[in-house]
Amino acid sequence: MFTSVSSRSATAYKRVGIETAVDNADPHKLVVLLFDALNQALGAARIAIQAGDVPAKCKHINHAVRIFEEGLIAPLNLQDGGELAANLHALYTYCVQRLTIANLKSDIRIIEEVQHVMEPVSSGWKQINGSGPAYLQPV
Repeated sequence: MFTSVSSRSATAYKRVGIETAVDNADPHKLVVLLFDALNQALGAARIAIQAGDVPAKCKHINHAVRIFEEGLIAPLNLQDGGELAANLHALYTYCVQRLTIANLKSDIRIIEEVQHVMEPVSSGWKQINGSGPAYLQPV
């Protein structure tokens, strides 16, 4: 029911580390952090499904959906971003739809599908290393 002091301390330390990373990040780094958080949420959802932990599964899938909706879809500049922004919007929206189904069916294969689809996007984003894409709205 209660967590140990060391566990709470570790969680607080981790939260401060993440907040510091976010506070000090440029827009490119923020997207990298979002992709990392997305991958962690999807991995945790898979583990929760395997363990039969429905509340944890829902929590982690909902977190992944929020990352898509609030962190990846919302900043897309569909007016100036051209075909790339439109394609990313369609891909992210598809992933949200698939995660909704994964949540309803507790289907690990769908989560793995989303991870598989997102891996090249995440990897490509990390490789561009901060060159300013036009498909994001200015911060």
